[in-house]
Amino acid sequence: MQPSDLARLTTFVAVAERGSFAKAASALGRTTSTVSHTIRTLEEGLRIRLFNRTTRSVALTEAGEALMARVQPLLEELRQAVGAMDAFRDAPAGRLRLSVSSLALSLVVAQVLRSFTRAYPGVTLEIAVDDEAGDLTDGRADAGVRSLARIPRDMITARIAPPGRQVVVASPDYLRRHGTPRTPADLAQHRCVQFRFASGAFFRWEFQEAGRRFEAALGAGVVTDNIDLLLRAALDGVAVSYTLDAHVAPYIADGRLQCVLEPYCPAFDGWHLYYPSRRNMPGPLKAFLEFLRRPESARAIAEDASAPDAAFAQVRSFETIERPARASRGTAPIRRTLAQGR
Repeated sequence: MQPSDLARLTTFVAVAERGSFAKAASALGRTTSTVSHTIRTLEEGLRIRLFNRTTRSVALTEAGEALMARVQPLLEELRQAVGAMDAFRDAPAGRLRLSVSSLALSLVVAQVLRSFTRAYPGVTLEIAVDDEAGDLTDGRADAGVRSLARIPRDMITARIAPPGRQVVVASPDYLRRHGTPRTPADLAQHRCVQFRFASGAFFRWEFQEAGRRFEAALGAGVVTDNIDLLLRAALDGVAVSYTLDAHVAPYIADGRLQCVLEPYCPAFDGWHLYYPSRRNMPGPLKAFLEFLRRPESARAIAEDASAPDAAFAQVRSFETIERPARASRGTAPIRRTLAQGR
């Protein structure tokens, strides 16, 4: 194989993964015309069409799907082999691709971004925000950060933040105007902010009572796929919101928001870093995992630099565990628990 063949196959996989010449070009740092020319050269060399192109979409042909199935894992093996060379460097270097939810971005990754990049200047972080998918099998990310409930069972997971709680919050002004809900059933009479995933599914407002788990019916209010708007709607007295305690802790502390329905609110199992395999773990990923386990990182994530180390012992003491896949065909199912997380 010539170096040019490897470059063409890398470009082919980039286009196939993203379904777009423009997006592949952006990821590869090339122009769209260069990527298009590379694919055309590859197809001419193979004497077969790999993509069906229209003005609106790019999709693999049957031959393209067969080539993708063979080439994608091989390129991943090559990338991991190169990443394993970090063991011979004084400091990790290379690219770390993370898939994170909106809340994990703000409550975990953003809290350690500056300190991690200063500690490991040779590591380039690529962070993709996706509130829907937890699967990493498409090869677009090395690891993810989500709640345990949204992580496929065949992943290796490591807790990187202490447990918390789901909370229902509203502004004092809203509660004065509309009254305070006393039970989850009262929410049907209130304006509520509903978070909607890209699939169209809604994030469920789940509660617990006497060991029973249930979902509450909600009154109409605001529907959004933006986590910032969910918070803003509550702060501005527009509606009642359902989120994590850490997400709203500063606003509860200064009195801008109040918790309601506290006896019914379930626990949250904490944020977890997860990845497909211990085998040939890339140096940047290993460095990131170890960095998140430092006491100062735990403090930053908890946003309480004055807290004693004992408060974060539960984070550091959790072992990395491998979650066995269920015996099923196809993609490993996502485990659904009471604390769904985002």
